[in-house]
Amino acid sequence: MPSLPGVANKIARPNILSLTPYRCARDDYDSGVLLDANENSLGPSAVPPGDDDVNRLVLERYPCPYQKQLKSLYCSYRNVGATSGLMPENVFVGVGSDEAIDLLMRIFCAPGATEGRGDGVITTPPTYGMYGVCAKTNDINVIKVPLTESFDVVVDDILAAERAAEGRCKMIFVCSPGNPTCKAIPLEEVIKISEAVGDRCLVVVDEAYIDFCVSDDGTVVGSATSLIGKYPNVVVLQTLSKAFGLAGIRCGFAIASPDVIQLMNNVKAPYNVNKLTSEVACRALSEEGVASLRVKVSKLIEQRAVMAEALRNLDFVLKVHPSDSNFLLFQMARKAKEIYKTMADRGVVTRYRGTELHCPECIRVTIGTPEENVTFLQELKKAWDDIGLSS
Repeated sequence: MPSLPGVANKIARPNILSLTPYRCARDDYDSGVLLDANENSLGPSAVPPGDDDVNRLVLERYPCPYQKQLKSLYCSYRNVGATSGLMPENVFVGVGSDEAIDLLMRIFCAPGATEGRGDGVITTPPTYGMYGVCAKTNDINVIKVPLTESFDVVVDDILAAERAAEGRCKMIFVCSPGNPTCKAIPLEEVIKISEAVGDRCLVVVDEAYIDFCVSDDGTVVGSATSLIGKYPNVVVLQTLSKAFGLAGIRCGFAIASPDVIQLMNNVKAPYNVNKLTSEVACRALSEEGVASLRVKVSKLIEQRAVMAEALRNLDFVLKVHPSDSNFLLFQMARKAKEIYKTMADRGVVTRYRGTELHCPECIRVTIGTPEENVTFLQELKKAWDDIGLSS
């Protein structure tokens, strides 16, 4: 593919390109007698439980605005297998993946959808709902190019929609593995899209569940991070919320060419990732943390197979979709919404997905502990006996 140097500079909004970023106190100095940021020099009023009143994280001081240690650890974790050469300048750290989604839209898409103008993004339903929410919030057009009934992308349809937008489509979102589809999109499809659109728009691959796509030795396979450095229009979104089991700290990443990341850093809030989140994230990416991750992912994948087989053996379950993630999407014979609600009222909460495209009578269930999975199956059978058999 021909080189696309500075693709961000070709498609970002002019006001973003001319922006002078806010310069915070820690951009200049981070040691010495710090009297520059109006912090409370007497110290914090509380510290995390277990610290025994020792202010180990120096919480009265603002955190590093660019999370240098965390980015280095993340690159070390990702630079295995087919991915290599990632550097901290390829990484943006944010509040989950959602901050990155919102920033990308603000940076690259001009608003104006409500007035019949402005830029747009392509999504591939059924897919993650926040793409549409962020687009609506930012007054951006959403161009929907549905997946097939087997949850495959249709590259020709995506490219036709991008061409039809006549230069106003600035991003194409590909969720892999998908939510709610639980299906990974082959990298070959991402490459086809990237090569075809060139420097006209970004291809954003949302890989929230990628750490469940592993080889026998636990190495992640099929990640679009392997395309960074080769395809400057590719942006990859990842998170610690899923496989790492750290949804509570809200830490996500965007991996892309340095020019894209620089614009994201220019626009983000000055101290968007706090010290408590950063510390836990760094521990998760340590040698011990990654070892724990791999053990838990292996157990979840084993339980996924057990759950899928159990669901297939139920005569009222019509289909269990193949899964590359930590959840299953399955189709009930009927009354999926009523069964979902009954189970939730009885204390077993899943997600009803029957309103999504290609998901009639579908329920999405996260793989839990072995005990939770047994309880789920018991309650599903009970709800069917109470509701499903009545019609």
